[in-house]
Amino acid sequence: MHVSSSQQPLRLCFLFCSLVCSILIGAPKANTSQPDVTEGGAVYLCPWRQANCNVINFDKQGDRYFYINDVNTQVEFKSHQWFGATVRSHGDSILACAPRYYWRTEHDTPFADVTGTCYLSVDGLKTFVEYAPCRTGKVVLGGPGSFYWQGQLISATTEEIVKAYYPAYFLLSVNGQIQTRQVQGTYDDSYLGEEMGSYFGYAVAATDINKDGLDDLVVGAPMFMRRGSNGRLEELGKVYVYLQRGPLLLEPGQSHLLGTQAFSRFGTSLAPLGDLNQDGFNDMAIGCPYGGDDQQGLVFIYNGHAGGLKDTPTQTLSGQWASSSFPASFGFALRGDRDLDQNGYPDLIVGAFGIDKAVLYRARPIVSASASLTVQPTMFNQEEKTCLLIIGNETISVSCISFCLLANGKHLPSHLGFVVEVQLDSVKQNQKKSIRRTLFLESQQPSLVKTFSLANGERLCHDSKIYLRAEEEFRDKLSPIYISLNFSLDPQALLDQHGLSPILNYHTEQLIEQKAQIQLDCGDDNICVPDLKLAVYGDRTEVYLGDENSLSLTFNARNEGEGGAYEAELYVALPSEADYSGIARNNASLTQLTCSYEAENQTRYLVCDLGNPMKSGTSLMAGLRFTVPRLKDTHKTIQFELQIRSKNANNSESEVVLYELEVAAVAEVILQGVSRPDKVIFPPPNWTVRQSLVEEQDVGPELQQVYELVNNGPSLVSQSTLEVKCPLKAHGYELLYPLEILTEGPLSCSSKTTFNALKLKVKTHLNTGISAHEQLGWHGDTVTLGLFWALNIELWFNMKLKDFYWKYKTFNCVKTMKEIKMSPLLSQYFVSCHVFLQMGFFKRSDPYATTLEKAQLKPQASSEA
Repeated sequence: MHVSSSQQPLRLCFLFCSLVCSILIGAPKANTSQPDVTEGGAVYLCPWRQANCNVINFDKQGDRYFYINDVNTQVEFKSHQWFGATVRSHGDSILACAPRYYWRTEHDTPFADVTGTCYLSVDGLKTFVEYAPCRTGKVVLGGPGSFYWQGQLISATTEEIVKAYYPAYFLLSVNGQIQTRQVQGTYDDSYLGEEMGSYFGYAVAATDINKDGLDDLVVGAPMFMRRGSNGRLEELGKVYVYLQRGPLLLEPGQSHLLGTQAFSRFGTSLAPLGDLNQDGFNDMAIGCPYGGDDQQGLVFIYNGHAGGLKDTPTQTLSGQWASSSFPASFGFALRGDRDLDQNGYPDLIVGAFGIDKAVLYRARPIVSASASLTVQPTMFNQEEKTCLLIIGNETISVSCISFCLLANGKHLPSHLGFVVEVQLDSVKQNQKKSIRRTLFLESQQPSLVKTFSLANGERLCHDSKIYLRAEEEFRDKLSPIYISLNFSLDPQALLDQHGLSPILNYHTEQLIEQKAQIQLDCGDDNICVPDLKLAVYGDRTEVYLGDENSLSLTFNARNEGEGGAYEAELYVALPSEADYSGIARNNASLTQLTCSYEAENQTRYLVCDLGNPMKSGTSLMAGLRFTVPRLKDTHKTIQFELQIRSKNANNSESEVVLYELEVAAVAEVILQGVSRPDKVIFPPPNWTVRQSLVEEQDVGPELQQVYELVNNGPSLVSQSTLEVKCPLKAHGYELLYPLEILTEGPLSCSSKTTFNALKLKVKTHLNTGISAHEQLGWHGDTVTLGLFWALNIELWFNMKLKDFYWKYKTFNCVKTMKEIKMSPLLSQYFVSCHVFLQMGFFKRSDPYATTLEKAQLKPQASSEA
């Protein structure tokens, strides 16, 4: 129920219930009919189950005036006095106070004294008397600012107050009134608390929390500050619990309660609730009017126990309003411990200061319920004939589960509705791609949901059969099969006679679990202890830069333990340079595997199934094929990591085996050449000796040679040198005249001999058509060098020309990467060239002819080149 006043502006609601189950609401900023009084405050009477509220006329008068020194002087000020900020009732007696009421004794006094005043009714709101002890110079009850903020308490009986009341008297003295006295100045500004400014005592409540028959004291300090982890103070608020061990003998309870949100004013209001959960201990509501994400306000419900209040709340009530201009202040005022709807449970009223509303929370009947769950037998065994059941052609292992439910409580409906859910293999329920291993026999489903109706105090039981799936349908045979039962009150059940639905006691254990096992071939203790061994062999020890590097790994996996290895798998961690290409199938003696790729962080795994279980005594030989195409020269080695892993609790893994490969470079280098012409005949036909040498043809016939260096890989070659040596003289005569070197690309050539020393005019030669490649780093291509020579005709009669012979060889070189960095990969080529009449070496066959023909140096028709 929501209660709201139509009087504006209403800012604070203090709530209470009279004997006729009506609610008193204080509205300290309400306007009344009092003459010349603005926002004097009021108290409203709101009958239960009705929305209309009426003002109670505690005081109909306006401000009073008295003649002081013959001057008519205003002696009291009721505007903005906050009447209704405090409202209390006990039996037929009702007290309402205005804490900001003030008065003055002399007409020329610039400031009046804030003394506060109260009105008391002892006959059910028929007559009212004013009680204002501060106007007599005494100290008012609950005045924390008295005596320079020392704080003070005052006490007077209702009979004494009524007896001393005379409406015509402004200053009244109550005989028998007692109060605390002022003490020495060292207690000034003590606020009656232990921390300056914590507002210790802002809210106080008394109730028997620990069920010893003595009222205990709960004190709020809503501005208590604690030093945080960063060293800075943070205002959290605190509530102190003091247990009464004897007459007025208070001692701290087991713990005090600390707020969790800064500036939420935890402990601003307190309300004894009575025994909400019917456990024999009284409970407490604590207001936190600026708590919550939007500062809408919170109320915490704490249950009592033998040591005081529980450390954590069992329920949190949240304000449903938020205001951008002013906080809703839900929980600023609280009242409880009254059964308004007569359902046997106390209710709670919460005031929301900022939105002029009061909210009634009706306590719902508490149900104490318990459940039990049994499984028999707890071991699924396909070999146990007494627990087997044949369905079609399958033999299944069966167990029986039984669960019972009991419910009771006070002031409950005649029957209670429950929903019970049973999950088989409940852990597997939340795992992806995981098959639940057991099913209900009747439905062949892994869950069962039942709705039951129980009378108060009744016990109900239910039996069902469950069975284990066939072994080939699941992998996990080791982990327990958890059977879980969860029950709750049926949300569709009928409401009780008061229109409320019961709730379960917060102590209720709603989730119950039992477990079963699958019988393993591991002895009486059903614990398997494998002993996994792994050996690995490969068909190579080196991999080469630039090559695909096909690799076969053969492994031998063994289990030499006393029990099977369940879900046994071979894990192969691949280096980043490698790829998996398949199972080795060329050997019938090798076991055929099922393997799959997996990834974990940046590591790729090959996972191969070795059996479930991999029984004791098992020995498997199998082969895996890989390629290593992405080698870099930044590592000397690469390695594969292999390990057998199982799901057993003991000895679940083998030792890690590392298979390491050296990273190397290898290249097949071939040197070849072509000459045009491939034959030189002396004397040349129609040749005449020229006395003056001007052009290149004046020296003699032209001889063109092209040298080709081919790298058939696979690795790159760097820092290679081709050295060509040719006889320039024979028998003391000039034989060859070196004319020029023609290259394409970034080749670097040098010679100790000066080319074209006579500065002859050189004709323009055609482009060879062969692209020269960079000397540093070539792979699978050619490096081409063209040399042009001219023969000296003066030597023809002195030489007997023979076959031209060129010594060459195929060159293979393998060095480690470290050596490559330190020295050239290839040794220098020393190619000896001897010029004779016939150059038979240049006669060659494919595949080199095709490459050399690109040089446009086709041999003469008589050549086979």
